[in-house]
Amino acid sequence: MEIVPMTYDKEEYIETASGNKVSRKTVLCGSQNIVLNGKVIVQTGAIIRGDLSNVRTGRYCVISQKAVIRPAYKQFSTGIAFFPLVIGEHVYIGEGAVVSAASIGSYVYIGKNAIIGRRCTIRDCCIIEDGAVVPPETTVASFMKFTAQGTIEGDQGNPNFVPPAMQDLMIDFTKSYYEHFRPMLPKPA
Repeated sequence: MEIVPMTYDKEEYIETASGNKVSRKTVLCGSQNIVLNGKVIVQTGAIIRGDLSNVRTGRYCVISQKAVIRPAYKQFSTGIAFFPLVIGEHVYIGEGAVVSAASIGSYVYIGKNAIIGRRCTIRDCCIIEDGAVVPPETTVASFMKFTAQGTIEGDQGNPNFVPPAMQDLMIDFTKSYYEHFRPMLPKPA
C-alpha cells in the first residue's frame, strides 16, 4: 500500500503534545471521554461520540473524513445503556465509515463507507472491505476479511484471505500515513 504525500492546512488542525492531529472541523462530543493515545489522525468532518460513553484509541490510528465513531448500545426494559468503545493500535477507518462496535482489535483496516453494526467485535488483523455492512452483534475473527457481499473469508484455500503479515502491513501503512500527513508549506512571498 503506497502512500502519496498528503498535505493539510496547519490552521485547520490541532497537533497535541503526543502527536495527535485533529481537525478543527471534526465533531468531538464529550471530549473529556475521548482518549487518543498518540499519533492519531482525526480528519475533517469525522464525528466521535464521547458523550454517549468512553471512546479510546490506540496509537497510530487514522479516522478518515466523515467517519462516525459511536459507542455501542443495548436496549433494556428500563432504558438504553451505552458501552465503552476501545479501538486497538494501527487501525485505519475509511472515509464515511460508521462504527458502533463493542471493540475493534489492533491492525484492522475498515474500508470506505463500511458500516460496523452495534456491539460487533472485530478481532486483530482483519479487513472490512469498502461498503461492507457487518450486522449487529457479529464477531469477525482474527485474520478474516468481511466482504461487501457480507461473507467472511479466511485462508482455507480462498484467494481473498488476510495475509499472515497483516500486522506488519498495518504497522507500515499507518506509520507511513502519519509520516506523509504533513502541513502545507507556506507560499513564498
